[in-house]
Amino acid sequence: MSKVFLITGAGRGLGADLARQALEAGHQVVATPRRPEHVLEALGGEQDNLLATALDITDPATAQSAVQAAVERFGRIDVLVNNAANFYAGYFEEISDAQMRAQIETNLFGPMNVTRAVLPVMRAQRAGHVITISSLAGAVGLEFCVAYAAAKFGVEGFMESLRYDVEPFGIRTTIVEPGFFRTELLVDASTTWAELSVDDYAERTAATKKQWQSMNGQQAGDPAKLAATLLALAGQKQPPARFVAGADAIEAVAAKARELLAQAEASRELGANLSHDDAA
Repeated sequence: MSKVFLITGAGRGLGADLARQALEAGHQVVATPRRPEHVLEALGGEQDNLLATALDITDPATAQSAVQAAVERFGRIDVLVNNAANFYAGYFEEISDAQMRAQIETNLFGPMNVTRAVLPVMRAQRAGHVITISSLAGAVGLEFCVAYAAAKFGVEGFMESLRYDVEPFGIRTTIVEPGFFRTELLVDASTTWAELSVDDYAERTAATKKQWQSMNGQQAGDPAKLAATLLALAGQKQPPARFVAGADAIEAVAAKARELLAQAEASRELGANLSHDDAA
């Protein structure tokens, strides 16, 4: 059955792949980059089932406007895909306070802004699916990713808890944790390097930055295949609350789960008997 998708960050990368495949499958797509002309260029121009409308995910007003335009054009929103994101790379002491706040503003508050605008529509429908692209770095802390991981860990907590808020209204939620995919996250337009410099980190920063730059365009994951998988998830009656994407991410998340279990068990002797003596 045809669905209406609202996809953020649809001008390039995974978002463009997903929008293209959704259109090819006969769905209606609301594609929301900062500049709508980028979507039209990426997807081959105007189409009856395509609405390209501007959206800055850090601006709640533009999120509301995009949702209103979507409903006016297609009458409903069935699937929200929070895809837009950027990457602030560097060691914590070299990431400025302003950069840390900007990272969280985009990668955490951005999806919150769009979700807040969409949920009243889905509640009125008593149906909907919110898919938010997190990251392997939302489940496993990684070197040089402290700002990105902080935001993505926040996304995971937001989405895990949102599930219980909206399930009574027939709204499903899915967190997607991709590993390393050949998207455009590492291009200059999406990556910002730490603006501070601390001598103790200088050698590691230079080497790690070079390593990250060399990865661009060499990642194993195919975003077109991930887009097809997301379409399949959106078609399920009971989509998963969490989907780990890519063999690298599956192995890393499984290892993290084992580590967490071991840490919980190791805490049992000292941590299990901390209640008041008069507690039942």
